[in-house]
Amino acid sequence: MDTPESPSPSSEVLSSSDVERLLAEVAVEQPTTTVHKASGEKDTECKESIHSYDFRQPSCLSATELRKLRLRHEEFIRALASRLSMYLRLEFALQMSKLHTVSFQKFTESLANPTHLTLFKVEPLRGICLLEISPRLGLTIVDRLLGGPAHSINAERELSEIEVGLLDQAISIIVGEWCNHWSGLQELRPALLGHESNGRFLQTSPHDTVMLVLAMETRVGDCVEQMQIAIPYYTLEPLVLKLNTTLEPLAHQAETSPATSLRWNERLDDLKIPVTAEWPELPITVRQLTQLKVGDLFPLSPQFVERVQIRLAKLPKFIGRLGTRGPCWAVELTEVLKS
Repeated sequence: MDTPESPSPSSEVLSSSDVERLLAEVAVEQPTTTVHKASGEKDTECKESIHSYDFRQPSCLSATELRKLRLRHEEFIRALASRLSMYLRLEFALQMSKLHTVSFQKFTESLANPTHLTLFKVEPLRGICLLEISPRLGLTIVDRLLGGPAHSINAERELSEIEVGLLDQAISIIVGEWCNHWSGLQELRPALLGHESNGRFLQTSPHDTVMLVLAMETRVGDCVEQMQIAIPYYTLEPLVLKLNTTLEPLAHQAETSPATSLRWNERLDDLKIPVTAEWPELPITVRQLTQLKVGDLFPLSPQFVERVQIRLAKLPKFIGRLGTRGPCWAVELTEVLKS
């Protein structure tokens, strides 16, 4: 019986040149990859155009949509900081910490216990949104509303009914400002639904619902805490679609449309406007003023000649240089003042 020949030991050993060649092939990264389409066809795509997808933390928003939402929420934060500062009569600083998407379950699991959650609805959109404020920040705002200095209160406890009622006044401003910021796309009406102190008891959305979470760092008095607004994607989706359909045509129109020329109103041809030329202010003491008499001279700096202010109907419009034209004094315009 014939037995198969065993391979020789020399055929299984790779030389040093073979090892270096294999390592070089592995080290060289191909710039393209093969993509299998649903139709069964194969295509070649650049690897840079392919992005990884995390199924544990899904995102329904593209990079362009997230950028637009970030810009809009940055404007919202600036406007909200001004409104709360005027409402509390104290500087209320706000800064965006993070704008990201996360599942409803992960968001509720990340909340502290206890915390102060406000459930609100934005009519006519569907879904329930959440506003999370730490009890320390909430008590600080309540202290300011009661006339206090807004000193931070180191008490991690649930808010009483009276404190919740006072804090709802500030929360209504926050939610109302968020709705007003979308008034250019759709008229929104906020409505507060209720409160919760433990995020694990919330059942306002399915566990796998994608939430857009806006985290803001707040500073009022000596209290520095975080405040979060969480909005389900299906609530935000109609606004995102309108944001994509309205901003892009407007931007394209602004790039392509020529600049419109101003038309002169003929009714202004014979309208007379008083024009006055003034020196810069000359400081003088009260004692010198009381000692003035006919024949006294005021020494003027040479730079005054270069800084004559021209006023049109009492409004400063130009800076000029003093001179003469024939037998008359004249002013040469050298600078246009900004309104």
